[in-house]
Amino acid sequence: MSRTAAIPFTIPDERHGLGRIGGAISDAIALWQRNLIGLRRTPQTIVFSTLQPVIFVLLFRYVFGGAVSQTLTVPYVDYLMPGIFCQMVVFGAMLTAVGLAADLKSGMLERFHSLPMSRSAVLAGRTTADLTRNFFVVILVSIAGFIVGFRIHTNVFGFLAGMGLVLLFGYALSWVFATVGLAVGDPETAQAASFPVMAPLVFASSAFVSVATMPGWLRPFAEHQPVSVTASAVRALMIGNTTPGTSTATYVWQALAWLIGLIVVFAPIAVRQYRKAV
Repeated sequence: MSRTAAIPFTIPDERHGLGRIGGAISDAIALWQRNLIGLRRTPQTIVFSTLQPVIFVLLFRYVFGGAVSQTLTVPYVDYLMPGIFCQMVVFGAMLTAVGLAADLKSGMLERFHSLPMSRSAVLAGRTTADLTRNFFVVILVSIAGFIVGFRIHTNVFGFLAGMGLVLLFGYALSWVFATVGLAVGDPETAQAASFPVMAPLVFASSAFVSVATMPGWLRPFAEHQPVSVTASAVRALMIGNTTPGTSTATYVWQALAWLIGLIVVFAPIAVRQYRKAV
């Protein structure tokens, strides 16, 4: 029996009075469990998802930190870590595209489509499982950050609020990359297609350096795109506001607006793409 066939999850063919919404939630939970079982059987996914941001931490902390810190008023490692958290969930969201494209190519999504289940549950189960993976990766990267000198300048509640914002950001991006994965339908192509979306968001942002050091033509985009806004909000919650004239609440509300907007726009598009793909 194949490993896929042995995965112990079921999709009920009767709602037993749950109603449409309750049935959709039940389906999404079943598929969330299925995806978590798949992650447990491929632990290398978690290992490499964690290893990549840790490498970035060490690279920027000890190789580029000396040059970048000259433009900052706080220790560079404290400025860096909120950006690393955001970069980590962007890279993690790419796995949503790859995973859905792999399921589509293998015929798994067609099997789901033939079952009496909510169409949105397949995507909700995948994005929620990726949110769960991001939760554990965030914890491990936080430990690595504290080891190399990261310190909280506000309080534990600000740190936890920042972590919550990072996880919500990763969840919103999962819907964006779910659309990409379903559009291309091939895991290798999904990974290649995700890079042009990911690269400008991560590297043309305030994740690693201040936007004040960038060319004037690039600065408006770099300052107002979702990674920069979220990184600035997380940074303000964890180490205090580093930009005079803008309050922490302003950054947080801007970040929440981006996150809600991404979900509102891309979740229906992803569901519609799923229905077309299968």
